[in-house]
Amino acid sequence: MSKAKPALRVALLGCGVVGSQVVRLLREQSDDLAARVGAPLELAGVAVRRLGRKRDTDVDPALLTTDAEALVTRDDVDIVVEVIGGIEPARSLILAAMAHGKSIVSANKALLAEDGATIHRAARENGADLYFEASVAGAIPLLRPLRESLAGDRVRRVLGIVNGTTNYILDKMDSTGASFNDALEEAQALGYAEADPTADVEGFDAAAKAAILAGIAFHSRVTAADVHREGITEITAADVASAKGMGYVIKLLAICARSDDGKTVGVRVHPAMIPRSHPLAGVREAYNAVFVEAESAGRLMFYGAGAGGAPTASAVLGDIVAVARNRIAGTRGPEESTYADLKVHPMGDSITRYHVSLDVADKPGVLARVAEIFARHDVSIQTVRQEGRGDDAQLVLVTHRASDAALSATIKDLRDLNIVRAVASVMRVEGDDTP
Repeated sequence: MSKAKPALRVALLGCGVVGSQVVRLLREQSDDLAARVGAPLELAGVAVRRLGRKRDTDVDPALLTTDAEALVTRDDVDIVVEVIGGIEPARSLILAAMAHGKSIVSANKALLAEDGATIHRAARENGADLYFEASVAGAIPLLRPLRESLAGDRVRRVLGIVNGTTNYILDKMDSTGASFNDALEEAQALGYAEADPTADVEGFDAAAKAAILAGIAFHSRVTAADVHREGITEITAADVASAKGMGYVIKLLAICARSDDGKTVGVRVHPAMIPRSHPLAGVREAYNAVFVEAESAGRLMFYGAGAGGAPTASAVLGDIVAVARNRIAGTRGPEESTYADLKVHPMGDSITRYHVSLDVADKPGVLARVAEIFARHDVSIQTVRQEGRGDDAQLVLVTHRASDAALSATIKDLRDLNIVRAVASVMRVEGDDTP
């Protein structure tokens, strides 16, 4: 009979919505986890800011500490799980833990997107594992398939909904005709949006996730600062209704794509119209979904709960099991892969289609003058719809594929036309090439 292996000890940084669920799962599934790992997993301690705070799950008070650095550098700790978020003190604590030979599991998208280079370098120099599945799309297995399952393939594009709050808001605007503010208030009442929703509705959260996805998919270093970012606060009920009338739905998308020549990548987060026939169009409420296109594997879609305590804790536990197995076997998981070193091209070089809504004077020759501006900048018009409104009219144009720079120049010149009362909205159109 083989001798039982000693327990692996886990230190947890943070015991909020996600951390408390990690504690619960470690306790409730201890026997199953031990069988899967090949050794018991024991909670060595939990670092918190305030000892007396009420928590979502019961934690042995003897495990709680406010001295996070002492916890992560203890000799009896094997794995450090970081779910506190933000840049500091998370970065310093992770680096200290690695320097003391600990493996790391993190859900910290902001840190990895801003200073992933430092964290990955420390992991390599200290021979430490670094797993971070929970940093993008909650419970959805996404990073590991990109990093491992598709390691032998060439990813062309990653297109996805990676923020549940914005998807909930846009879904309610689409299904009920609600305004942005009304949909946001509902999301806040249900706990899908924070009291300060800026990180979500202005696209910062999605941009951090896009940077992580692009770095893995294209074997290049991408930071949040490289990501073109636009939020959804300017989306109106009229925009949503117009898209609906044309058979489209508006989603906040994270788009990571190789250029046509394969020499650069584009990484962007912005609202876009997608056909209702597209798989991402049916992603409702606070769910996430990511569409991956690879040369050999073809089109793959990953769908599920993108946030929440239990779903995110599920991804954290999966990483803990992987790291624990590696420690028992004396091996390490994959390191950061940046060999391709592709540069991120400016937003102006990104190619897509556009939906442009103009308020114009309703008189002869208007359409011809508008079309001339588009032609001047080599932006081809695919469809035109005009609706009279007394002395004025609404002109809705959808273009063929063009560069963002060309479209921006077109919009600038349109605003200078005296027959154009206002450029009511400009929306990118994505997904028409996907069945």
